[in-house]
Amino acid sequence: MSKKKLGVNTICTHVGEIKDEQFKGAISPIYLSTSYEFDNVDIKRYPRYFNTPNQEHLVKKIATLEHAEDALIFGSGMAAISHMFLAFLQKGDHLVVQNTLYGGTSNFIKEEFPKYGIEFTFTNGYQTSDFEAAIQSNTKLIHIETPSNPLLTITDIKAVADLANARGIVSSIDNTFASPINQNPLDFGIDLVMHSATKYLGGHSDILAGAVAGSKDHIERIWNVGKNLGGSLSDFTVWMLERSMKTLALRVKAQTKNARKLAEFLDVHDAVAKVNYPGLKDHPEHELATSQMKDFGAMMSFELVEGIDAMAFQRELKLIKSTMSLAGVESMMLLPSETSHALLSPEERDAVGISNQLIRFSVGI
Repeated sequence: MSKKKLGVNTICTHVGEIKDEQFKGAISPIYLSTSYEFDNVDIKRYPRYFNTPNQEHLVKKIATLEHAEDALIFGSGMAAISHMFLAFLQKGDHLVVQNTLYGGTSNFIKEEFPKYGIEFTFTNGYQTSDFEAAIQSNTKLIHIETPSNPLLTITDIKAVADLANARGIVSSIDNTFASPINQNPLDFGIDLVMHSATKYLGGHSDILAGAVAGSKDHIERIWNVGKNLGGSLSDFTVWMLERSMKTLALRVKAQTKNARKLAEFLDVHDAVAKVNYPGLKDHPEHELATSQMKDFGAMMSFELVEGIDAMAFQRELKLIKSTMSLAGVESMMLLPSETSHALLSPEERDAVGISNQLIRFSVGI
């Protein structure tokens, strides 16, 4: 059966599984070997080459979900995005990057790029005109994040992709918040899509991983960097990730349904000054989100009114966990100013609208 005819739950369950030909087990076997035969074989397998059996099969599932030709998996989301950047940027090149995005990405660019002589410009906003204004003659890559972490801003994927394509610039997106269930950026012309697979792809707060999907040519270019830097995953983690992704669509759809109800509840609560959730009709980019997302996801953020201590509020939570990450089956809250964006200065956080009253809310199942 053609993969195009498979439903999303069937893709999650069956694409990329390894058939157990020896014992006929119902799930993929795990191959933990770090050494494989090299003589008279079609593929010389080695973990650092991203081509052990479990690695090779898992990326088929990720690529199929993102409507991509190929994919790679890495030891973390930051490993995925750093490999992607370094594959397409070298000394003298210029990156245009969205100003509202994950703090770890911002910090990597600011801390590491000067060492390599790579230039970069953070946009003044997240409209297409902001990206166009930041392009220089040596711009080689445009990177966006939508919905963004933690403010849930929405960037026009197709418009940015069209802008990049018209200028001969590679485009990339962090699709972690939406997941491939709610958004497929390659369908809008984006070249590369990355995920912190620690989040929705893993979904159980027990896996650290990252992924990049795109054309075979682009993925091969990233692979050439990856085999040198050595950021591959252990096959046990690869196996766990493939196992976890079997329920990806079920989890995300349940989480998204819950998030919509909770966003509406918080939106009218007296203790809440503002809710950032693209599914709310008063979200500034609600219509844009509707046009490029299949649904609005399970991530939101909200600001408590002045006078309520945001950390004290989290200490009183009974069911929702006050914890560092996101996208697990359990609901989680955190303060971006103390965690995901703690590496930014107070001035930098203020500039992009991350206040000490802002709470990021990852809604569970």
